Amino acid sequence: MLVQRTLTNPIKATGIGVHSGRKITINLLPAKEDQGIIFKRVDLKPHVEIKAVVENVGPTTLATTLKSGDIEIATVEHLMSAFAGLGIDNVTVEINDKEVPIMDGSASPFVFLIQSAGIKEQTKPKKFIKIKKEVSIFTDNGAYAKLSPYDGFKVTHSLVYDDEVRKGLSRTTTIDFNSTTYLKEISRSRTYGFMEDLEAAKKNSLSLGASQKNAIAIKDNEILNEDGLRSKDELVKHKILDVIGDLYLLQHNLIGEFEGYKSGHTQNNLLLRKLIEVPESWELISSEGDNPIIDYIEPIIDPSLG
Repeated sequence: MLVQRTLTNPIKATGIGVHSGRKITINLLPAKEDQGIIFKRVDLKPHVEIKAVVENVGPTTLATTLKSGDIEIATVEHLMSAFAGLGIDNVTVEINDKEVPIMDGSASPFVFLIQSAGIKEQTKPKKFIKIKKEVSIFTDNGAYAKLSPYDGFKVTHSLVYDDEVRKGLSRTTTIDFNSTTYLKEISRSRTYGFMEDLEAAKKNSLSLGASQKNAIAIKDNEILNEDGLRSKDELVKHKILDVIGDLYLLQHNLIGEFEGYKSGHTQNNLLLRKLIEVPESWELISSEGDNPIIDYIEPIIDPSLG
């Protein structure tokens, strides 16, 4: 039986907010069984807690933002992706600002933090969302996202650019976590941006903390980072990293297949909201007892076994 997981010890990290440019501190704290993932704004009095669930997602432009009333915590997807990849069910994230620090633009620093804190197995069985029927959404820009039944966990993403300058960056990649691991394939893939977009964003007081230290910089279809890409398909793999983080807002790992075409955080959230609205398309299952389908999800629950 696979059981729920939390951290063995608290751990602290400091980084830069990609939009604010401010130094931000996060504390990851062990949590009790069945708590889930809770973000806590400790810079506010009184402190404000926001549970990391689909219903609490607010703005999805450029990042996934959790929202409670007027209080927001932005750019949660990379940290959520690390929690999903390591099978962390229960944790409290204390944060002293309105966005999660960007670190190096991937989930790898968060994976390192979690592994440094230690992963503690609890006693209650882990639960999964099992997709029973296909659910899909389409948006006006031609993008779509869908979830389908699959004995395991698989993600396909098509990164597609229509303009001639960026068309060469288009790529489709499929990662089947039945045969590989989150740590090996996904965790080190960094976010990216185009220099012309960055210059426009900074004029509007956005992306003030963005640099080649925390993102892949692209200009005229060329990678500006001195060390280049970490893999030939790092851009689309980062999209998969984002997908995994966004899907974990269901609170449980998925048994199923995700496919996205030109999709991003907005489509991901629309898809999850539709899934919730169609209860016959999924079921919540437990790892308690002998259920062979659980074996398929094992690599993403414990990548160290891969």
